Amino acid sequence: MQGGDVDARRLAYFLAIVDHGGFGRAAERLHIAQPSLSQAIAALERDLGADLFHRAGRGVALTDVGAQLVEPARRVIRDLDAVRDTARAARGLRRGRVDVVSMPSPGIEPLTTLMAAFARAHPAMSVHVAAAFTADEVVRAVRSGAAEVGLLGSAVLPRAAGLDVLAVEDQPLVLLSPPGRAPDTGPVPRADLGGLRLVASPPGSLVRGIVDDALAGGAAAHLAAEVAHRTSILPLVLAGVGHAVVPAAWRPLAARAGVVVRPITPAPVLRVSAVSRAGRLTPGARAFLDAAERYAAERAAAGDGGADPTP
Repeated sequence: MQGGDVDARRLAYFLAIVDHGGFGRAAERLHIAQPSLSQAIAALERDLGADLFHRAGRGVALTDVGAQLVEPARRVIRDLDAVRDTARAARGLRRGRVDVVSMPSPGIEPLTTLMAAFARAHPAMSVHVAAAFTADEVVRAVRSGAAEVGLLGSAVLPRAAGLDVLAVEDQPLVLLSPPGRAPDTGPVPRADLGGLRLVASPPGSLVRGIVDDALAGGAAAHLAAEVAHRTSILPLVLAGVGHAVVPAAWRPLAARAGVVVRPITPAPVLRVSAVSRAGRLTPGARAFLDAAERYAAERAAAGDGGADPTP
């Protein structure tokens, strides 16, 4: 290597160690011998003139230089992927992958519909979806290059400098009730949430804010369960542990499971949006965003701006 040039392959190895938490797991994931990986990183450190990892026994931690290299390295790898995918695009997106990050509720819808549409149009492509639990986590993942497209839900559209933001749909919040625990299927006044046993996710989301308001305003209100894994909410409601406030994207699954679903009045709304890096995207990511734009246009044309709030 001449003149201090940095080998992109070594940058990819560096990121693999960061993402998988050590040399051993990274070597397994890369399908190379660990000594070869160590030699490649040592060569990268020589090229850069600085250590990238603190080595302590079997563990590693990033040095200050290493921590500062992560985001630029992701951009380099992403840009190289864009070059490769541009060539593939001429052959109709026959190969490649799209990296998406999503919060749990948008991960039900619109993600399911978007992935289905994308798979029909580009059956040889692969979509990899990482999990995030707050809007800030989604924005950080896209900004750092860990994902090209992010789906998030919040009370308002996010302001994310350097990122493009697409308003996808508005999802009214609904109340899930255990079978036999709801007097009827009519709307639930928001003030009445304060008299219920509630199942909720940890603080930090719009949905949890509604629950916290109910807990503060209702003497009979009780937080029956707080679960970080939001996939546990529906089974807990079904088991009779308590009621839950969720976006309307959950409604079809909940109804099929036998849970009673009722709209909340006045209806709080989760605003679902897609974020992406401004500028050049890989063709696969551009095609995925095209699917999101078509979905958003269809929702707007339907005139409801989001999921049907009726049970």
